[in-house]
Amino acid sequence: MKILIDSAIPYLRGVLEPFAEVIYLDGKAFTREIVASADALIIRTRTRCDKALLEGSKVHFIATATIGFDHIDLEYCRTHNIVVSTSAGCNARGVLQWVSSALALLAKRDGFAPQERTLGIVGVGNVGKLIKEYAEAWGFRTICSDPPREEREHLGFVSLEEVLRCADIVTLHTPLDNSTKHLVNERNISFLHPGAVLVNASRGECIATEATKRDDLTYITDVWESEPDIDPAYLAKSLVATPHIAGYSAQGKANASAMAVRALARHFNLPLENWYPEEVATIEPKLLSWSEMCSTIATACNLEAESRMLKTSPDQFEYLRNNYRYREEYF
Repeated sequence: MKILIDSAIPYLRGVLEPFAEVIYLDGKAFTREIVASADALIIRTRTRCDKALLEGSKVHFIATATIGFDHIDLEYCRTHNIVVSTSAGCNARGVLQWVSSALALLAKRDGFAPQERTLGIVGVGNVGKLIKEYAEAWGFRTICSDPPREEREHLGFVSLEEVLRCADIVTLHTPLDNSTKHLVNERNISFLHPGAVLVNASRGECIATEATKRDDLTYITDVWESEPDIDPAYLAKSLVATPHIAGYSAQGKANASAMAVRALARHFNLPLENWYPEEVATIEPKLLSWSEMCSTIATACNLEAESRMLKTSPDQFEYLRNNYRYREEYF
């Protein structure tokens, strides 16, 4: 059995070698020729798995160590009996802490208490529901939009337009598909009131770059259209600008790697279904007070410092992302 692994996925070296031939590659180095003889791939978002890559190959299992799956042609995989596994939910607390750091930074800049702001959450899945839970405990009013969940569960969620009109801070946590590409665009961004804040830690294409021309908004941005070639004007306008690392906690990365290995183990009947990287500590979730979070978060997630690095060297986007020092989760 041959397994190809993105070399930027941490904690995996030596884990699968007792059971297979393992080759580690840069995410962009997966070619049709190299993939042809592989049985399984473990990838990140930088590897596009579609007909152009997979046709004629032996691949029958793909694990992505990411929560997103827009880089995988699921229909092609389905029709060619290729099993696909994602790491949904792996980094939810990492993203929670990145968003928390952004909220603390905004509160310090603008001098508000949580009770004085309405937080709009667009996409209430693994990440969005955590942000809702913590934000409400801290005193924020929340307003949520998630059409698929609302259709299934009738939770009282509202339209995107209503969130944009009513919220002081809007944070996006949707997957990327045909329904969410350019979800925020030149038309509906006009619904945000002057001084509102738009946070994107979902996928870059969920906000149309052209829509970010408004100078009376605050942008907090981790994901960008056309990464790593990000728009200089959007970068300059963003109060927070980071290189797609919102979920880059040690625990989030360990979860992603473990979920990929466990899924592969189930598929190939390997004795690794309970594997977790021993070098990463597990953290017991807890609810901090607003004041405690604000006084401690910069130690764990210093967005001002991280933004300076990207704004100083935007051409180093991939280097900064691939060499990011994983944060430790603490709540």
